[in-house]
Amino acid sequence: MTPDLFLALAAFALVSVITPGPNNLMLMASGANFGLRRSIPHMMGIGLGFPAMVVMVGLGVMQLFEAWPLARQVLTAVSVVYMLWLAWKIAHAAAPGEDGAAGRPLTFLQAAAFQWVNPKAWSMALGAITLYAAGRDLGAILWVAGTYVAMSVLSTTTWTVMGRGLRRVLASPRNLRIFNWVMAGLLVASLAAVMLG
Repeated sequence: MTPDLFLALAAFALVSVITPGPNNLMLMASGANFGLRRSIPHMMGIGLGFPAMVVMVGLGVMQLFEAWPLARQVLTAVSVVYMLWLAWKIAHAAAPGEDGAAGRPLTFLQAAAFQWVNPKAWSMALGAITLYAAGRDLGAILWVAGTYVAMSVLSTTTWTVMGRGLRRVLASPRNLRIFNWVMAGLLVASLAAVMLG
């Protein structure tokens, strides 16, 4: 990979991971509700789970959808239902210390698995592979995945810290409930393109 192509890939990866989407909205909510330290497994699940998805897409997982178009429709339906469930969980998250058993951040495996039902993640993976690893050779695929690991560190940290910074504003249970409902609403709104498309 040439330096110019790598810089273009890095810019593409940064813009695609740092813009608002389901992962970032959930990280902001996690940072606000659970703080940075408790959100680290969630952050790592995204930071490593999405690049793993990129590798799988690069190695040909999309050919399954071309062979069985119904599989893509099923994945879309499962994605929408799962994201609606996550929005419900965010909206009903208890304030820190209010009900420790009810509120927990996503685990590493939950966040990594979420990439497979995240419509934005699918679009990003397809776009990155198409633009920067069109030949599907393993070296190019690994460059794309590795770049996403690096950019995800920036993105996941930024969004979680922003959420953590909001904790002062969200100190009252009422404000936190409003914030959680807004985050849940934005997560549902992020599905508009999927549901309309």
